Formats: sequence, C-alpha cells, structure tokens
Amino acid sequence: MVIERIETPADVKRLSRDELDVLAREIRDMLVVTCSRNGGHLAPNLGVVELTIALHRVLNLPGDKLVWDVSHQAYVHKILSGRRDRFHTLRKGGGISGFAMRSESPYDQFGAGHASTSVSAAYGMAVARDLAGRDETVVAVLGDGALTGGLAYEALNNAGQLDSNFIVILNDNEMSIAPNVGSIASYLSVLRTKPLANFVRERAKDVFEHIPFGGAARKAFASAEMGAMRFVAPSEKTAVIFEELGFRYMGPFDGHNLDTMIDALETARNVDRPVLLHVRTLKGKGYEPAEKDSRTFHGVSSAFDVENGKLEIKPDARPTFSDVFAGALIELAKDNPKLIAITAAMPDGTKLSKFAKQFPERFFDVGIAEAHAVCMAAGAATSGLQPVCAIYSTFLQRAYDQIVHDVCVQNLPVVFCMDRAGFVGDDGPTHMGLYDIAYLRTLPNMSVMAPRNEDELLPMLAHALSRNAPVGIRYPRGSTSGRHRDPVAPIEHGKAEVLRKGSGVAMLALGNTVDVALDAYDLLASGEFGRSDRLPTVVNARFAKPIDEALIAELAADHDLILTLEEHSLAGGFGSAVVEKVSDLGLSVRVQRIGVADVLVHHDSQPSQRALFGLSAQAIAERLARALDPHQEIHR
Repeated sequence: MVIERIETPADVKRLSRDELDVLAREIRDMLVVTCSRNGGHLAPNLGVVELTIALHRVLNLPGDKLVWDVSHQAYVHKILSGRRDRFHTLRKGGGISGFAMRSESPYDQFGAGHASTSVSAAYGMAVARDLAGRDETVVAVLGDGALTGGLAYEALNNAGQLDSNFIVILNDNEMSIAPNVGSIASYLSVLRTKPLANFVRERAKDVFEHIPFGGAARKAFASAEMGAMRFVAPSEKTAVIFEELGFRYMGPFDGHNLDTMIDALETARNVDRPVLLHVRTLKGKGYEPAEKDSRTFHGVSSAFDVENGKLEIKPDARPTFSDVFAGALIELAKDNPKLIAITAAMPDGTKLSKFAKQFPERFFDVGIAEAHAVCMAAGAATSGLQPVCAIYSTFLQRAYDQIVHDVCVQNLPVVFCMDRAGFVGDDGPTHMGLYDIAYLRTLPNMSVMAPRNEDELLPMLAHALSRNAPVGIRYPRGSTSGRHRDPVAPIEHGKAEVLRKGSGVAMLALGNTVDVALDAYDLLASGEFGRSDRLPTVVNARFAKPIDEALIAELAADHDLILTLEEHSLAGGFGSAVVEKVSDLGLSVRVQRIGVADVLVHHDSQPSQRALFGLSAQAIAERLARALDPHQEIHR
C-alpha cells in the first residue's frame, strides 16, 4: 500500500503522479474505517484529501508554516505527518487528538478548536518571518463557514497590507456544520459563477505576462472564471472584496483535482504579496453516505456501518439535555410570542433545529459569530423581546465582552443556555465547558443556574425567563442516569433544595453532579462501605449565583464538613463561591471541594474524565465514609 510508505511529508514528494491518486483513495478508506469506530469529524476530512496531499507535496514542512482553521479537518494532515500508525487511537484516551495540537507534533504549528483563528495566527507567523529575514511559506486554511466569524475579517483586513508572500486558502464547501448563512455565503456563490468583465483581464494582462504562473493558475486569471472577482453591482468597476482587502484573488479551483491544486499552490508561492486561493470542495467526498448527508457526518459521535453508513442506535437511549431543552423552549414559546431563539451555527447540536421548524420566524442562526449573537440578543431585549441564546459553554467564551458590556451593564433580560457545560469527552481541551461559572458569576446582575437532571430544565428555563435580568443556565453533554427522579420542587431564586437529610457531612452538588451525589449516598446506605447508619446530607444547589446563604449557615451549624461537587474548574467555580460565602459569614465549618484541578482536560470518555477528578460515585462514597467515620476500615 502506498500509504504505508508515508512517514513524513517529504515522502509525499517522492511519489509518482499515479501513486498520489492511490494515496488519496487509501486515506479515504482509513478515514471512514477509523471514524466508523471512534467517531469524529468525517465529512470535513473527506473533503480536503486532495488539498492536503497537494499542500504536503508543495510545501516543505515543518519549515514552511501550515495553519488549519478549527483544525477538525486536519486528520489527513496527521496521517501524512508521522501519525498514521497511531491514527486508530484518534479521540481515544491517550491517543491522538481530533484537533491540531502543538504538544502532539512539530507539524501542528498552531492549535485550534474554535473557528476563524487561522488567518490571524498565520499572519503573526508571517510577520515573525519577515522580521527575521527568512523566506518560508506561510499558509492559512480557512473554511467558508469561518468567514461568518468577525475575527477572520479583522485578520484579512490586517494581513492584506503585507508586502510579502502570504497564502490564505479559502476551502469553500458551502457548509460549516449546518449550511452557511448570511451575505458572505451568497457572495461566495456569486464568485463561483460570475463571468469576467473584459476590462479586468486587459488591466491585469501585462502584470501576469511577467510572472511564472503554471497553466491552471494562468487559466484562472485569463478565463471566464475570473468573473469570480466581481460583486453583483450596477457598476462593473466594483472590485472583489478580497482584492479590495489587499489580496491577489486566485480561483475558484476544483479542490479535488490534484494537478490543479499542485499547480495553483506552486503559483501562489511565487506571488510577492498576500494571495487568497479560492478552492471548491465537496464535503464528504468519496463516501456516498457522507456526500448525501454531510450534516450528519460532519461529526459522528457514535459508530456506524461502513457499508451503508447507518449510525449505531443505542437501545433505550435517554433524551439528552439538549433534546429536553429544545422541547422545553417550544412549550414556553407557545404561550410567549416575545420569546426568540438564537444560536451561532449550531442548530443541530443545540437541537434548536426543532424550534426552527415550529417557529421559523422566531429562530435566528447567525453563523459562527457568537459575539454578534449576544449583542443582537441584547438589542432585541431592549425592544421587548425575550431572547434565549443557546451556545455551547466553550463557544460562549468568544462573546465575553458582549456579555459584560452589552447585557450585564445594561441589565438586559437575555437567557444564556450553555450546552456542553462540564466534560465533553473526546473533543479535548478546546471544547471543555469548565470555565463558564467563573467567567459569569463575577458579573453584576447575572444569575447562574444548573438543573440536576432533565426534569428540572423546563421549570428552570421558565424561571430564568421570568427574571427580567441576565441569567445563565448550564447543562452537560448527554443525559443523567435516570435513576433519581425525585419530584421537582418549585424554584425559588437563589435557593437550594435539600434532597436527603443526614448528619456530619453535607454535600452541596451543582447540576448533574447531584446525580453522582445521590449514587454515592445510595452506596453508603447499602452498607458497601461499612456502617450504613451515618449518612450525609445531600443538597441540590441549583444556583452557582446567588448562593443560598441561609442554608449554608444552617448546614454549618450542625455539620462538621461541607463537600462541594461540580463539573467545573475549582478556580473560580461553585465550590469557590461556597468558600467565599463561608468566609464572609464568619462560619467555622470546614469546606472541601471536588472539581477540576488547574490542568487542561484532554480527550477521553466522559466517565473517564469524571473518574480522573474524583467525580465518580465510588470515589465520593469512599471519601464520605472516611469523613463520616475516620476510624472505620473500608473494605472494597
């Protein structure tokens, strides 16, 4: 097999032209088989096979610099850069990451997991190159979906002023996860089809005659495809946006034609100014199920049958928090015409696609533009609407200034529903939702809530909408066990709920850690850890802000220890808020915190991540047994 001869990008340069086609087929086979077992971002990687081979053929890596936007499409790059033998470990604990990571390989020259960063990072590398007087090629690969993010435009605006070579590859497949939205998506469709005005060809002719372009690139400049350089406008003199930003526009090219891509890249390296190389690709290319349904196969979390592409359905799977959230929002919207739903390119992940079908006029997908989503929500709130922003915890970080400046300072009633709060499993450190309490609870006017199970989400959402103030609701990826279905008590703002009354130790658990706390309680009650006559108090905290001051004072009076549980960073998290409150009240009770230490959490299964930080029922039960009776011997 050709693929078995590839250990470094230099090996790609040694292949014959026919062997490159074989390599592309073998890579696609490896992608499909591995993702069918491990899950992962299949369709994006299938779409960049030829582009990536061409990059490794032309560039001299790692001396040249290659920066992937988001980097979930870097699997092919990993296979070609010394990680083929480990590719079967993709997204598994201790295996290779599903994203580019500088700590993993010298060929991963910039880490990523969020969109729209590649041009900024690569521009910084180009500046460093120029200041040092070096001549390496710097390339940023930017997806068209990332063009909905403002950071990409800030970088393009700045990078276009370089007086040296700098290449941005626009990988245009008309998709991010869901179809792209907005004017830029419409504009790119024009670039794919608009014929060239003759005067543009004539004006450029003399320049191009003196540059050693290859055949495909010369054709792109001289043929009708250069019509991609004009906006639809009353005047033909309205120039293409990328040219106005200072880039030499080339394309669009067929991203699956290796000869064309190699030729275009060689040409782009010889232009002494910034170049934007427009490449058309098909998401899911070469695997029919992914071509037909690239939205589903963008990122598959479960196994699928390679032969037919059918996803493995787990029997009796419980509805996820995301499913329940969407259903709850639909129910509330039926009686509340002012309620609107906003997301940032994640209608499927947040399940708001269900809301969109019921209330299309009240659903807004703004693209990969979280800051805009939040500021838009603030503006809508000033005019009497009740916006609900459903954004993953890790992505809401991108809109922090808008949360502070546009929502909290003005005390506007925007509800933030933070999906994937806590451990997210195989996506790794860039996607962990472990910081939202810390970055929200310091803000005046903000409240932060977390439902203990799926049943508590609807009443918590209803309560948030009744507040007429900013509220954040955090909930995890997946679902709880379903074992603990205590009736949901009415929600009172800032008040916790005592679920089990015990003595000695009080467990204050937030969100889905209540489920684990109740499991630990049941283990102690069973006698598995020794005495079963001493049991802890179990509290569903409900709020990370405001903290239930009265209950903490009450627990401090008749318990020796308060144990806090959270799927969040210990620094600045819920446990820290409890410690602060105990200190402020002058209470003498001891407080111990269980949560995530000051480390990056790498990709693994969610149960493994929880166990790593002592958030399993067994670990908590053992800790409680020792705290409740330090002299007993625990037999396990």
